[in-house]
Amino acid sequence: MFRSLIRTRSSQASSSSVVTMSSIAQRGNERLLSEAAGSHSTDKILVLGGNGYVGSHICKEALRQGFSVSSLSRSGRSSLHDTWVDDVTWHQGDLLSPDSLKPALEGITSVISCVGGFGSNSHMVKINGTANINAVKAAAEQGVKRFVYISAADFGVINYLIRGYFEGKRATEAEILDKFGNRGTVLRPGFIHGTRQVGSIKLPLSLIGAPLEMVLKLFPKQVTKIPVIGPLLIPPVNVKSVAGTAVKAAVDPDFASGVVDVYQILQHGH
Repeated sequence: MFRSLIRTRSSQASSSSVVTMSSIAQRGNERLLSEAAGSHSTDKILVLGGNGYVGSHICKEALRQGFSVSSLSRSGRSSLHDTWVDDVTWHQGDLLSPDSLKPALEGITSVISCVGGFGSNSHMVKINGTANINAVKAAAEQGVKRFVYISAADFGVINYLIRGYFEGKRATEAEILDKFGNRGTVLRPGFIHGTRQVGSIKLPLSLIGAPLEMVLKLFPKQVTKIPVIGPLLIPPVNVKSVAGTAVKAAVDPDFASGVVDVYQILQHGH
């Protein structure tokens, strides 16, 4: 009888200790999750051009990671009917009218700009340069911690064919590095592939981009320096890799500042 009593008490004690350890582990996990959620809640990201091709993927990725996301563009709310659209705060404004940006910057800790466009040289300088420079200045004045810019890789001869596009891009890059220093990051992807929605039509850009990325990223980076043909060998990159790298640059204080090329985007985006 004594042995039975001892076994029973021993079993009860063992069971009690397991429950206690389980409770401790559960409380610890809950605390870690709470802290993680709390740290995310302090980061508020404003995506300029968040209803566009790259911008919409950045909004989705930032939401997926638990961050508060808002967007500013000339058209305002995205026309997409995806569920994530309802989780973004949409602002309508024009970066060529800097005052329209100020309300959207309230409480923002990081800005990611995807604003850009094509047209005449003067128009391209204005959209890729002046508009973004206005945003950089406004963000710096508002005390935004980090600024990330989706720029473009150098394509040699093509740079001269659309001179205003690259003049505007490089002017914005210089402004970011001047105003934000080691808190500013410039991404320079080449061709960005993925699924691009134009109205009700979905364009599968990865049908071309994905195979090219797989092949061209096997070449050493030095081949892109070959005169004339080198820039054509810059590997395409998936829009999800660009989005992931942009969000990381916006919220991670240890992320490298300055210019991030295609190869670094491929590395960070996986």
